[in-house]
Amino acid sequence: MSAPSLPLVAVAPEIPDDWTSRLAPHARVVALSSEAAASDADIEGVLTTLTTRVDDAMLSRFPNLRVVSNMAVGVDNIDVSACARREVRVGNTPGVLTDATADIAMTLILCVTRRAFVATRDAREGRWGPWSPTGWLGSSLRKKRLGVVGLGAIGAATASRAKSFGMEICYSGPSRKARAEEELRATRLPLEELLTSADVISLHCPLVDQTRHLIDSIALRAMKPTAALINTARGDVVDQIALERALDEGWIAGAGLDVTTPEPLPPTHPLYRRDNCLITPHIGSATIETRRAMASLACDNLIAALDGAPLPHEVGS
Repeated sequence: MSAPSLPLVAVAPEIPDDWTSRLAPHARVVALSSEAAASDADIEGVLTTLTTRVDDAMLSRFPNLRVVSNMAVGVDNIDVSACARREVRVGNTPGVLTDATADIAMTLILCVTRRAFVATRDAREGRWGPWSPTGWLGSSLRKKRLGVVGLGAIGAATASRAKSFGMEICYSGPSRKARAEEELRATRLPLEELLTSADVISLHCPLVDQTRHLIDSIALRAMKPTAALINTARGDVVDQIALERALDEGWIAGAGLDVTTPEPLPPTHPLYRRDNCLITPHIGSATIETRRAMASLACDNLIAALDGAPLPHEVGS
């Protein structure tokens, strides 16, 4: 009698093959396509990225699906309830991108408050004239207040970096973070008080119904006119139309965005034309080490589910 064949899994095609090569002893691997295929009924696991939409329409293509392993921390691209109804397990990759994303948040804080991206552009385009005492003036961070919205692992890592620059830390969130309060001397504030008192506001909350457009026109008007808004969470946490007006009318001093709505943000979008807005193309986790670690953890989740074992990181467990 021949041995049973390995289970079939589909992997998002944008993930390099060598990052998922360790699946080979455990499964047969095909590329995850947006088009229906004859093999869909045999697929038991999918390895997705944050650009892969997993909803009822997609799930109906895979009647024997057992697991969705997302190569991301956030799962706003996945209808987790729809998966639960079909008894499809969902895994994500927390922890491994904490430092990389916090580094980008701190980079945006520095570049926006010191207007480094404007100065760099001016130098490149021939506007670097004689030294001037008022040229490209920014703001220092020492003795300024960082307001962290969502003091999870990434928010805390960002706060730790800001603390080393001499910033005072405050945060808002649904629960108290006693360890952070002790280690960072962080103060928990209601969101309304954080918005009015912080010099830099850094967003690290997940995108859920309660946080969609959390930073709207009311929130932006509440901020200091000298304050900067940093978003490395998800684009829809911020109402971008309100942000455009806030930047145009001086409600706030500047913004640094690693996430936008939509992604990619079209190059004709008006936010690119503003001297007080820096946009990076969702590079929070974009280090070789981090992206490989994310792929490896996504493989761990997938392999565990196929083996009937607990997922190292299961959403909703």
